[in-house]
Amino acid sequence: MSVIAVIGAQWGDEGKGKIVDLLAKMVKAVVRFSGGDNAGHTVINPYGEFRLHLVPSGIFHPGVICIIGNGVAVNPKVLLQEIDNLRKHGVDTSNLFISDRAHVIMPYHILLDGLEEERRGAAALGTTRKGIGPVFADKIARLGIRTCELLNRGEFEARLSSILELKNAILTKVYNASPLSFRDIYEQYCSYGEKLAPFIRDTGVILQDLIEHGENIILEGAQGTMLDPDFGTYPYVTSSSSLAAASCTGSGTSLRQVDQIIGVFKAYTTRVGGGPMPTELKDKTGDFIRERAHEYGATTGRPRRCGWFDAVAGRFSTRINGFTSVAITRLDILDPFESVKICTGYKLDGGILRDFPSDASVLSRCKPVYEELPGWRSETSAIRHHKQLPAQARRYIERLEELLACPVGIISVGASRDQAIMVEQVM
Repeated sequence: MSVIAVIGAQWGDEGKGKIVDLLAKMVKAVVRFSGGDNAGHTVINPYGEFRLHLVPSGIFHPGVICIIGNGVAVNPKVLLQEIDNLRKHGVDTSNLFISDRAHVIMPYHILLDGLEEERRGAAALGTTRKGIGPVFADKIARLGIRTCELLNRGEFEARLSSILELKNAILTKVYNASPLSFRDIYEQYCSYGEKLAPFIRDTGVILQDLIEHGENIILEGAQGTMLDPDFGTYPYVTSSSSLAAASCTGSGTSLRQVDQIIGVFKAYTTRVGGGPMPTELKDKTGDFIRERAHEYGATTGRPRRCGWFDAVAGRFSTRINGFTSVAITRLDILDPFESVKICTGYKLDGGILRDFPSDASVLSRCKPVYEELPGWRSETSAIRHHKQLPAQARRYIERLEELLACPVGIISVGASRDQAIMVEQVM
């Protein structure tokens, strides 16, 4: 039995969905453990191209149980649309389950998210305006509504009435917005509850039963380590923990049950939204990477900021997650370059930083120290064995291993499921 956490190691969009889809054929269950529909995992396989926002990326493998864990914020409308789209493409969703402890995104969460971003003006954080921050704030403030409550109309009615009174006061008195209708929300979410009832379960029981029977399980992360609210570039972060440690609290497993942690890095760096990014390339090279890789957000369509690989952030990410191995994605995007660069330190106030700073304002003043390596100038997308890679590409991978102090186990050389090199056996 192996329980594997697959974690975004940068600022998100690293290709976690591709890696989970690749490995899911070897497991019995895939559990999404954090985030909400602000995350978009693009998966390309024989069924087609999909942008999953809530459903785990193992859904395309018949017989694999897919669980939306208690750590996920669920937008019922988005989830039902996603299920419907999968079914239309012939994907079986009978093994999909939702934790009865997962919190529900309500209309006021989405509205408040947008209003607060507008209030910030030029200092906006660049959120997806999906209501993610407000729903997790309500979770901690004990004002949240969970999926189990959608199955109990009486309890749901009483809770919603009390909560909406407060939310409407905030909407009208703080933001000068119109109040929301209790009856409209209540009836709409009761309808969602009826449609989602077949999927809602105590998923912790399902998961522990699989573990006791020695089944392999993947815990699928959302966003990236550098967006974690504790260790990321605060306040330019997401609202739920994206670290490996959160894979347990967000799924219902224990720390002792997770025995592998795979960190997913792009061969370069991207970021969506506000916040510092030391290796960002605001030039034709950055534009070239963006267009060649089609670096636009799967959830929002926003152009991603692109830059060279940041090994300072990478070392930090590897350390705090405890990666046992690394997956490098999109190596093929670097195929045309005569040379490639890796950031190995930051210049700051006349000195060199080797450790990732905690203060975003300090990071914003950091300039990258680059190490330049020769490029390989040849196509890698058809390569399936590590030894077949050009010598310069192998050296680039080896240098990343040295800087991250972690072995590379998977190399992705394209978007499709089969465009991958398994350097070492995962399970």
